[in-house]
Amino acid sequence: MSCRFTRRAALTLPLSLCTTRARAFGDGGAFNPRLLRAGNQAPLGVRSSGAGRWSWELVRRTSAPARLVPGEVAADQPALQAEPFAIWAGLADPGLLSAAEVRGLTRFLRLGGVLLVDDVNPAAGAFGSGARRELARVLPESAPVRLDPAHVLFKTFYIVDRPVGRVLGPAELTAIVRGKNTQVIFLQHDLLGALARSGEGFAFETEPGGLEQREHAIRLAVNIAMYVLCSDYKDDQVHAPFLMRRRARQKP
Repeated sequence: MSCRFTRRAALTLPLSLCTTRARAFGDGGAFNPRLLRAGNQAPLGVRSSGAGRWSWELVRRTSAPARLVPGEVAADQPALQAEPFAIWAGLADPGLLSAAEVRGLTRFLRLGGVLLVDDVNPAAGAFGSGARRELARVLPESAPVRLDPAHVLFKTFYIVDRPVGRVLGPAELTAIVRGKNTQVIFLQHDLLGALARSGEGFAFETEPGGLEQREHAIRLAVNIAMYVLCSDYKDDQVHAPFLMRRRARQKP
């Protein structure tokens, strides 16, 4: 694998800074990777365990709080607005969203929520394409764009050079960005598949990079969680020299 990651020298972040999103929804401020139900998507099966593992890894590696037993939330229910993050994952085209689902997602995103779209079968791409089509109805004025490699999402906790999941996938991320906020993140890597557990071990092999790739996928998940909790304070110019020195030391 060509992707490389460097952990920050500081293992914890000042969570007093991480209030922009967390206080806008709910009252606990804990990361809660809820699974979104929308359209006619089929149940995720064992992949749904990936959400709990996501929280577990965040708590283990950082000082951030997280819900260790995340739940599910429907796009057309008011409960969607109670937390700032949701994961919309699937295998096949989700079909047309109902008018109520479109309204619910529109309100969620306009309040500042973050939605992760995780295609669990990126080789086929049916879910990702269908989700993009439906999100164009939710935010018709906002088209997906490629995230710059210097985007704060790639440096909130770990320095991440490229996204990976159960599969290696594309080296770039695309997202819907509104103002300064990245609000819909499109993954073609099956991130939940890399995190999912079965019994005492992981449910799926990570290909082609094995254990190293799984570690990289977990680091991406941690970064996404910290972005949700902390918004974009790491984008402050004061961090640029530190990050440049870190990257310089990675060069061969």
